[in-house]
Amino acid sequence: MRIDIATLFPEMCKSVLETSVLGRGIKNGFLEVYAHDIRLYTENRHRNVDDKPYGGGTGMIMAAQPVYDCVMALLSLHRTRPRIIYLSPQGETLTQNKVRELAAEEGLILLCGHYEGVDERVLEELCVEEISVGDYVLTGGELPALILTDAVARLQQGVLPNEDAYSIESHYTGLLEFPQYTRPEVWRGKKVPETLLSGDHAKIREWREKMALETTKSKRFDMYEKFVAEHPDKLLPKKHGKG
Repeated sequence: MRIDIATLFPEMCKSVLETSVLGRGIKNGFLEVYAHDIRLYTENRHRNVDDKPYGGGTGMIMAAQPVYDCVMALLSLHRTRPRIIYLSPQGETLTQNKVRELAAEEGLILLCGHYEGVDERVLEELCVEEISVGDYVLTGGELPALILTDAVARLQQGVLPNEDAYSIESHYTGLLEFPQYTRPEVWRGKKVPETLLSGDHAKIREWREKMALETTKSKRFDMYEKFVAEHPDKLLPKKHGKG
C-alpha cells in the first residue's frame, strides 16, 4: 500500500512516520508513506498558498491551484487511481469499519487542510471524499491524516507480528477489549484474576469474551446494544438484586 500526504507541514508528518510501529513498518517495506509540501506547487510569485475569502470573514483559504497541482502530481505516482481523502470536520466519521475498508486499497492520497479550509472548487474538481476523526476542530489536517495513516497501516500484512495483535483489540470485533494484566501478580493489594493464572486456555478465552462484553456494556452501552442485536446469543444475563 502507498499513502501520500499532501500538506503545508511535511516535517510535522515525517517526525511521526519515522518512529514506533509505523516507522518500522515503512522501514521494513510493508507499506510506503510519503509527505509532500503543497507549497512547492504554487505558481504565485510570492510563493503564497492562501488568500482572503470572498465575501469577507476571518482567516485565510488555501488556494485551488497549488492544491490541485500537488494532488495531480501525486496521482501520477500510483499504478491505479487511489482514493483522495480530504481530512475535514464535515466528513464521515472515521470508524474501525472504515479503516478496514481503506486498508484494502492499493493507495490513498490524504489532503490536509489548514487555516479556514480549502477552496471548494478544488474539492469538487478532484472528487474528494471527506473524513473526520471526530466532532471537534483542529488547526489543520495533519494530525487527522496521521491518525488515519496509523490506523490503516497497522492492518497491513507484516506491520504487526500477527493478526491477533489487532483482531482482539477494542472496536475491531464490535466490542471493547477485555482488561489486561502483567507482572507482578499482586500490586498494591490487587491480585490478577485467578482465571488468567490457571493456564487453562479454554477458561481464559471464555473469561476474556465475558469481560469484553461487560466492559463494553459498562463503558459504551451503545456498542453493546448493537453487538448483542447482531449476536443475541452473546447477551449478558441480567443481574438480579436482593429482594
